[in-house]
Amino acid sequence: MRPSGRRATISVKVPPRSIQNCHFSTSKVSHKRGARSDLDPRRIVYNRSKSRTMLTERVDAVVVGAGVVGLAVARAFALAGREVVVLESESTIGTGTSSRNSEVIHAGIYYPPGSLKARLCVAGRRALYPFLAEHGVAHRRCGKLIVATDPNQVPGLERFHAQAKANGVADLRVLSAREARALEPRLACVAALESPSTGIVDSHAFMLGLRGDAEAHGAAIAFRSPLLVGHIENGAIELEVGGRERLRLLARAVVNSAGLFAQDVARSIEGFPAERIPPAHYCKGNYFSLSGRSPFSRLVYPAPEAAGLGVHLTLDLAGQARFGPDVEWIERIDYDVDPKRAEVFYEAIRSYWPGLEDGALQPAYSGIRPKLQARGEASRDFLIQGPADHGVAGLVNLFGIESPGLTASLAIGDAVLELLGD
Repeated sequence: MRPSGRRATISVKVPPRSIQNCHFSTSKVSHKRGARSDLDPRRIVYNRSKSRTMLTERVDAVVVGAGVVGLAVARAFALAGREVVVLESESTIGTGTSSRNSEVIHAGIYYPPGSLKARLCVAGRRALYPFLAEHGVAHRRCGKLIVATDPNQVPGLERFHAQAKANGVADLRVLSAREARALEPRLACVAALESPSTGIVDSHAFMLGLRGDAEAHGAAIAFRSPLLVGHIENGAIELEVGGRERLRLLARAVVNSAGLFAQDVARSIEGFPAERIPPAHYCKGNYFSLSGRSPFSRLVYPAPEAAGLGVHLTLDLAGQARFGPDVEWIERIDYDVDPKRAEVFYEAIRSYWPGLEDGALQPAYSGIRPKLQARGEASRDFLIQGPADHGVAGLVNLFGIESPGLTASLAIGDAVLELLGD
């Protein structure tokens, strides 16, 4: 959440009780591929008072951050009949990690049984495919192959197979090299693990669907409205919101879903115990696109590495291939892709696709994962931190929501609602 000096824009179908003196205009919105996020069913421009006196508006719930998880949380609250306002410092939804990822629907293979990542990924996937179908969001259940390119990696595939079963993923099967090449003739491997329920999705259209549901049930989204500071006030949380004119919101429930900035948001709440805020570590992932037609019809993942899932091949909904993400630990947010990193990509990709030609890769984009572990440390689980964890009534912090956050988003929304239920 970054400061902005512009007027706040609140988009709703049914305005919350606390929003007054608003101007309505009407336009149509589509949640299908290619739809623009600035086309809303109803648009309210909230003209804040020009008085120097800062007014305080009472609301039931506030979600900080309009990424895929924040929107899923807002949707869950709105569907439950809760009044909810989403604060977003940028001018539209999903400008951070939510729009800079592989757009993969994960099955739930990689995560330790019983972990939040495992449970929420599996539950989220089961809810996600019906949601996408019902809302007309472009997606494809294309499947995935996790490949062993060395005999020493085969036991790892077998461990993943067993782990996936423990997580409730029952449709995996182990393939021999011949069986894998029958599916993907250009693939080089000694064995593979097939995941039929893995897919790809238009993540922006998915977020539009979440937003549409939330707004249809009364939620409001305030753009260019960064959270400046919070105060714990007798069982509620008072939030000072920036923009052209400041505003105070007094909320019974607050959900910190600020992604890369979640730790900053937690620190901005005066009286929140600092020892409950985990260190933030930025792990950048660079992507390169393939010029020409994709050689594969499925996603192809190598054996995972310590900080990620390796340089894998994913497809977009037009059938174009892209490779990534790699692992680049950084100290500050920087989305530039260094073309020189392609050298490492060529080496990694040729381990499972020897036919990759020189010069075929082009820098595409990058994303940054909000890690809870530092370089060299073991991977950590999602941290969904509620009042029982930190002692602040009505507050939930979402820390370290990286992959499989998109897949798990609907389940995360339900979990947060349960934590902050009546």
